[in-house]
Amino acid sequence: QGQLVESGGGSVQAGGSLKISCAASGIALSQCGMGWFRRAPGKGREEVSSIASDGSIYYADSVKGRFTISRDNAKNTLYLQMNSLKTEDTAVYYCAACSYWGQGTQVTIQS
Repeated sequence: QGQLVESGGGSVQAGGSLKISCAASGIALSQCGMGWFRRAPGKGREEVSSIASDGSIYYADSVKGRFTISRDNAKNTLYLQMNSLKTEDTAVYYCAACSYWGQGTQVTIQS
């Protein structure tokens, strides 16, 4: 049974940075498409960034140039480096891979 566990969320001032992680167990991230999604208060789920199985990378227009997705196959971990954070980035961030979802990590950006 696979499991994804996010970590690294928190509260930072606008303009700051955070790096969130998603550690996988029971599944091999290197063999799956994977990505980060978020759900802001009162809004629907949004795909933030993803890495397809062929290695191609997607970023939502709202995060292009600010966020960077990466993975460490040796650690079986997916990352999202978030820079120049804005208050509108406040959301619960979820990772997904191989049809599994993590429990989410809260990211709060203070003005």
